[in-house]
Amino acid sequence: MGYKRKSWQEKLADKKGFPKILKLEKRFPCYNAVHKMGAEPGDEVILVNPSEVIEVMKNVPKGKLATIIKICKKIAQNHNVKGCCSLTTGIFIMVAANAAEEARRQGKDLDVPYWRTLKADGSLNEKFPGGAEAQKEMLENEGFKVERKGRKFFVENYQKFLIN
Repeated sequence: MGYKRKSWQEKLADKKGFPKILKLEKRFPCYNAVHKMGAEPGDEVILVNPSEVIEVMKNVPKGKLATIIKICKKIAQNHNVKGCCSLTTGIFIMVAANAAEEARRQGKDLDVPYWRTLKADGSLNEKFPGGAEAQKEMLENEGFKVERKGRKFFVENYQKFLIN
């Protein structure tokens, strides 16, 4: 009996025992990123379920963009805590993107405009389905200007288009 690999959509299932609120400690893998967002050791931070990340991503309207920082801040605000684990949030963003494409190939629509989610610095995500090139094409189809800087693609003036 072999191991059956989970589909991207199965990986979106919420995890038992989450969301989980913890006191931020320097030993946490996401400490540096959460600290940069303003949380201090001892502050309450949240580890979320994929559904909460997807809910924020679903609500990014055409003409707007999100970053992992904006998503984390929105989730933290929803839970009345100082921060959100950017490590798990980043994983769930990537899983949501792949699940949306997997569903599309099956004739379903998860209604997750994942291509509107950028990395913290405004760069495109090479881990999205089709890589940064595919994300670039989808963003340009919505009217965004995308430029190449070195090896990465960035949305021009992305800060002007960020969700609140």
